[in-house]
Amino acid sequence: MAKDTEQEVDFEQALEKLEHTVQTLEAGGLTLAQATSLYEEGMRLAKTCGQRLDTAELKVTELQNAFLNQVEEREDVDE
Repeated sequence: MAKDTEQEVDFEQALEKLEHTVQTLEAGGLTLAQATSLYEEGMRLAKTCGQRLDTAELKVTELQNAFLNQVEEREDVDE
C-alpha cells in the first residue's frame, strides 16, 4: 500500500484490510518474505487506523468543548 493511497483510505477500509492481513498471516503457509511483507503492510494499516481514530477523537473533543462553551455562555447571560 503506497503512502498516498493510505491517505485516501478511510478507517473502515483500513480496518478491513488489516483484518484480512492478520487472517492471512495467521493462516500460515507463507514464505518468510511474504510474511514479512504482509506484516509490514499490517503495521502501516494499524498506524493508519490509529491516526484515523486520533483524528476522530480530537474532533469529538473539540465539538464537546464548543458545546460546553455555548452552554456556559448561555448560563452567564441568563444570570
